[in-house]
Amino acid sequence: MNLDADDFTLLGLPHAFALDRALLDAQWKALQAKVHPDRFAAEGGAAQRVAMQWAVRVNEAYQRLKDPLKRAAYLCELAGVPVQSESNTAMPSDFLIQQMEWREALEEAGSAEDVQALEAQVSGQRQARLGRITQLLDAQSNPTQAALEVRALMFIDRLSDEINLRLERYEDGL
Repeated sequence: MNLDADDFTLLGLPHAFALDRALLDAQWKALQAKVHPDRFAAEGGAAQRVAMQWAVRVNEAYQRLKDPLKRAAYLCELAGVPVQSESNTAMPSDFLIQQMEWREALEEAGSAEDVQALEAQVSGQRQARLGRITQLLDAQSNPTQAALEVRALMFIDRLSDEINLRLERYEDGL
């Protein structure tokens, strides 16, 4: 094993956006069982520290690959196209207009039903974008276009968080 290996190689998985979650979980558990620091208790402090480094590295890889957004961004980065979400917020104008409409709809929502309808719409858009990312990364090998979709998905996820907070307020009777 190599600490510098990419996450897919480390976990013995194909370099693909579409991942079998059960396989990812199984590979992670098997690798964790091999590198867990408790297995090296009899070998002394140095061996346990190395095992701890491995355990942390395996957990980091697992956390990145199990999250579709992080996995997509990571694949783009591996292909030499960093998402640059902090410095590059450029989006197609139609998407920006859609974002403004969604935010306006959330502001104007007068009932939990209104917010739930918006949630369904945003969730559908999220699923569609995940499908496009799968096509762009796995079928078309187009990380540049996929990075645009990842940035859009980041906006959608932030909006989904706001929608969920609003729904929680309705549930709490506020």
